[in-house]
Parts: sequence; C-alpha cells; structure tokens
Amino acid sequence: MLGSNGQIGTVLSEKLVEKFGIENVVCSDVREPKIKHSHYFEIIDVLDKTKISDIIQGFKITQIYHLAALLSAKGEQNPELTWKINMQGLLNVLDLAVQHKINKVFFPSSIAIYGPTTPKSHTPQYASFQPTTIYGISKIAGEMWCEYYHNKFGLDVRSIRYPGVIGWQSLPEGGTTDYAVEIFHAAIHTGHYNCFLAENTRLPMIYMDDAIRATLELMDAAPEKIKTRVGYNLVGMSFTPKEIYLSIKERIPEFTIEYKPDFRQKIAESWTETIDDSCARDEWGWKVNYNLSRMCDDMLRQLKK
Repeated sequence: MLGSNGQIGTVLSEKLVEKFGIENVVCSDVREPKIKHSHYFEIIDVLDKTKISDIIQGFKITQIYHLAALLSAKGEQNPELTWKINMQGLLNVLDLAVQHKINKVFFPSSIAIYGPTTPKSHTPQYASFQPTTIYGISKIAGEMWCEYYHNKFGLDVRSIRYPGVIGWQSLPEGGTTDYAVEIFHAAIHTGHYNCFLAENTRLPMIYMDDAIRATLELMDAAPEKIKTRVGYNLVGMSFTPKEIYLSIKERIPEFTIEYKPDFRQKIAESWTETIDDSCARDEWGWKVNYNLSRMCDDMLRQLKK
C-alpha cells in the first residue's frame, strides 16, 4: 500500500493485515507513521519509480492499493506539487503494475471530481464533471488513466469515488469534509466547534467502517462483475453541518457551534449533495450499514475510550 499513513490508509492497512496476514502486507508512506502498527513498513516517495519497482520485485507484490495523494484543501495551497504527486505517482504505479504483471490495483477517486455542471441531486455514475480544485482535476484524470490502462493493457484497476470519510481512528489531513471528523473531537474535548462550512451545506459522507468494507468488497469481487472501470459512485449518507451538530447535541446537550465559512465553503458548494450509487449496488452488491444516528453513536463511543 502506498500512502498508508493517511486517514483511510491507517485503517485499511490494519484490515489488510487481518485479511492476508502480517507477512503478506507491505505498507509505505513518505514518512514514518506517528503510531507504530503491526505491519511491515517502508519509506517510499510515490515519485520514486525505481524504489516502488524494487519493493514490488523484492516482496513479490500481487496487489497495489495506491492511496498516496495531496487532498483538496491542502492541494489548493500548492497546485503544481499536487498535480505532480497525484498524477505522476499514479502513472508510476500503473506503468509498474503492467510491467510486473500485478493482479489488481486500487485507486481512490473522490466526489471532488464533481463541479458546477454536475447534477446536485442524485448525481449519476456518468455526468458532466468539471472539478474546481486541482485535487479534483487530478482525480478525474486519474480515473481516465485507470480506464485507459484497463482497455489497452488489460490491467485490473478498480476505483471508488469516496465521499467525505468519517472515522475515529485518525484526524483528517487537508480535506474539505474534515469538519465532520473535527466536530466530534471538539464536542468531547472543548464542548465547542468553529465550523469552516455554512450550516446548510449538504455533502455526501460515509462512515469509515463502510468505506473500508466497500473497498475490500470491491477488490474481492469477481472480475466479470466489474463493469465500471472509472470510479464507482459510493455514498453512505448526506447531511449538513447543522444536522450533524444537532445529532451530536442530542447526546452532548452542552455542545455549541459557530459557523465561520472559509475558502473551503466555495469548494463544498461546487460539489454534489446526494449521489446515486446504484452501479456499485447492482454490479458488486454494495450496501450501506451506517446512517447519521448510528455513526454518531459509534464515533462518540470510540472517541470517549
């Protein structure tokens, strides 16, 4: 796995160890993880194609989970670097996957590919995508590259367009949906949260447990079931900052909030509100487990530990 220190990678790496065994999983990032985990770890820069190739050969890698990327909010601070890491990193992985005859590659896409021309309600699998961030541009281009490598070389690349991912295992790192994680930490630690989005900004979200399960189920699906080679639409729930605040307040009555929209508000407004993920449901059996209420119960229970 490339990018194992991130919000999703931190959790996915442990699930892969549970599934395949500690001796069969190699994780990597550009720096050591803050918390030591059970799996084997290598320092790898996704721009270092030679190092990636050496690891693939040395460990006889058969699957690659390519999660290394700069996200939406952080990416806007350095667009050129974001494009370089997100795009060249992916091309390195795809080239090496073909060269070394890798069985499967996972590439995470994002709702950041949606833009002003994308239908806001029940966004279909195929629509007009004109992203407004360099992160979104890199993800839609990445989807096209994945489909190209599948069609041209027969590479089994699979992808999910993650909505905002909410989990208790780690803090997010530079995304526009980060508020939906930060708000839980604030509710427990300070009792107040300054939200960087306006109260009625509705965005699609998914709980970490569902996001990880969806990833593993997609990668386990028989090849003949995978009809979509760009990122699959996927969603768990859609809510606004006000709705998640009220749900938390039911459980922590003294909790308060203030809305102070910043530059991320404009990014959020360019994204969709609800998603049609029927392709994922029909093709490989995706089903959501967590709604807003159940997610709030579990997040607060886990964080209070």
